[in-house]
Amino acid sequence: MTDTAKIAIRASTQDHLDIEDIKDNVVILKDGSSCLILSVTAINFGLLSEREQDATIYAYAALLNSLAYPIQIVIRSARKDISGYLKLLEEAERKETKDLIKNQIHQYRQFVNETVQKNNVLDKKFYLSIPMSALEIGVSQTLTNTLTIKAKRSLPFDKNYILERAKINLFPKRDHLLRQLSRIGLKGRQLITQELIRLFFDIYNPESGSAQMAEAEQYETPMVSANMPPAPLGKEVQQTVPIPVTPVPQPVNNNPVEFKNETVQDQINNLVNKSIPQKLNNNP
Repeated sequence: MTDTAKIAIRASTQDHLDIEDIKDNVVILKDGSSCLILSVTAINFGLLSEREQDATIYAYAALLNSLAYPIQIVIRSARKDISGYLKLLEEAERKETKDLIKNQIHQYRQFVNETVQKNNVLDKKFYLSIPMSALEIGVSQTLTNTLTIKAKRSLPFDKNYILERAKINLFPKRDHLLRQLSRIGLKGRQLITQELIRLFFDIYNPESGSAQMAEAEQYETPMVSANMPPAPLGKEVQQTVPIPVTPVPQPVNNNPVEFKNETVQDQINNLVNKSIPQKLNNNP
């Protein structure tokens, strides 16, 4: 076996991606920059009246004029995934007891499946990317680190520091954009970590289809948790658990009322009978 065959392969596709990490709903890039992504709804501009179209155009112009920072508008067209819808129809067909309705669900499910297979049904989604350049963190240190970043293959700053500065820089811009979008009649929201992972996975794996992904917490949860060391052989480990003792409340007066095997009504009658003579004696 040659020496070259003994060398472990350390190259990875991660080296060719610009993304370093996705944490706390923020995308951190390898050059120290970062960004967050907003998912934005759409409106049918052609169905609006002339006055509504003019108001939408003026609101969009006001949004562009209010920007003091760059943004990126991304329109992504992807093939519509209806596997979940077909599975829902199949489950409804299996649970249906009436033959007529069951047959109709079966025919409808076949129609939808054949329509998607014959025609290329696309789904358009709209995103707004708000970037933060690494120069906004520190100009002098960034310029010196960019010369050696390829050799070191590491971030120019600490990841937690970049994340903290990104939140301070990007969150006000995000809130400003969301307010301007609401004036146009659009709804926007920030993509969370799991949605960002799914989005970039679909971009780099367009043929993945409906591949299921784990939750975001599972990427950060250790597979092996620390346990207590085993006890030595021949010795038993005894653990004493302190039992909290609740103090018994003492009666306030010197003549406490005692109830023994009495019903609630009997207790009330005893209290009334004891209180009435005292009131009669006190009256002149």
